[in-house]
Amino acid sequence: MIEASKSDLLRPPGSSEEDNAPGNVDSILQSILGRGGERFGMAAAGVRKRGTGQRITFDDRFHLGSCTKAMTATLVAMLVEEGKLNWTTTLGELFADTVKPMHPAWEKVTLRQVLAHRASLRHEPGGLAQVLNELVGRPPRAPLGTLPQQRLEIARQALSRPPGIAPDTKYWYSNVGYVLAGAVLEQLTGRAWEELMRERLFQPLGISTGGFGPPGTADKTEQAWGHSPVLGKPLDPRSPAAELPLFYGPAGLAHMTVTDWAKFIALHLRGDPANPHCHATLLKLDTFAEMHAVAPPTTHSKGWVMRGITRLATGDAAPAVTYCAGWFISTASWAKGTQPGDTGRRLWHAGSNGRWNCGVVIAPEIDFAVLVACNRGWLGIAAWKTRQTLKALIRTFAPKRTS
Repeated sequence: MIEASKSDLLRPPGSSEEDNAPGNVDSILQSILGRGGERFGMAAAGVRKRGTGQRITFDDRFHLGSCTKAMTATLVAMLVEEGKLNWTTTLGELFADTVKPMHPAWEKVTLRQVLAHRASLRHEPGGLAQVLNELVGRPPRAPLGTLPQQRLEIARQALSRPPGIAPDTKYWYSNVGYVLAGAVLEQLTGRAWEELMRERLFQPLGISTGGFGPPGTADKTEQAWGHSPVLGKPLDPRSPAAELPLFYGPAGLAHMTVTDWAKFIALHLRGDPANPHCHATLLKLDTFAEMHAVAPPTTHSKGWVMRGITRLATGDAAPAVTYCAGWFISTASWAKGTQPGDTGRRLWHAGSNGRWNCGVVIAPEIDFAVLVACNRGWLGIAAWKTRQTLKALIRTFAPKRTS
């Protein structure tokens, strides 16, 4: 977990280093973790691996799960600014030469709809059965070939079938959609998504610990290990049970330290035009505004499974939540700024591959962000403690309105 005291860009306006002393964060973490700190941890408290006494530090790398989606959307936005794409470019245009046959229902689906989970693409390549298999530690088999070839094969499988519901009628969270977005990036650039992430995002932002898949080394604990979601069993980072196939990268396989993750979060915090200290980097202000725009509400998402998973992962009960380009968007009174037109808009997301768990909330109007990372999966106590930590840090460090 990291909050304002670890980065000037994330420090609440008008506060001092003493006001946000790390000791305050330590006490919050320790009080919430309790005895759970002997079985897993958050940066920087608790243990790297259950059954050991090795403590987590701010140099440990954490798996970000679906919080990677905003990074993939940022890469897409870069190509939009370069004129290689448009938010309204359709799947029919993007895959005309590589996906044959494509079901006609997909031809007019836009990239914007894909990134907003409104394309009606399946949640996983294998559907609900795959979701249930992942819960018991059975990751799906990856297609043959290089990672770009695997992602293109996932696109072919997804777009050859008819959608379950008409596109752009309902929100339906889809990892497949972001795998397709990665395939689009790869087709247009001739580079693997992983290369684009390193060259166009990690290096410019000074992210030196970024990688993909589970961090750490087999049989060593120089980094935190992930833990299974229900029983909390530590998982060797190179075992098949530790990760989903690497073709999932654009949908959620990035890892890094929380201090490096904060650099990416600061990019979106300060890039938002509603931030009183806004300063656009890598992208234009108008592009950040497009990525952070309010979209149709997600409250009518299809199926109790995804509603339950989203609610469990995020703990958010806002009445009107929307999704746009890698961010859930809703409002909260504590996030409301003092400028005319401020609404308390906040961007947020949760991430988990079932072995790790994290969450982030950005409040642009008050120039504030908080992020939490945990090395245990999103089911059960770890998800609850992650949400409790986010709430506690917001209560403690978010700037208070004076009028």
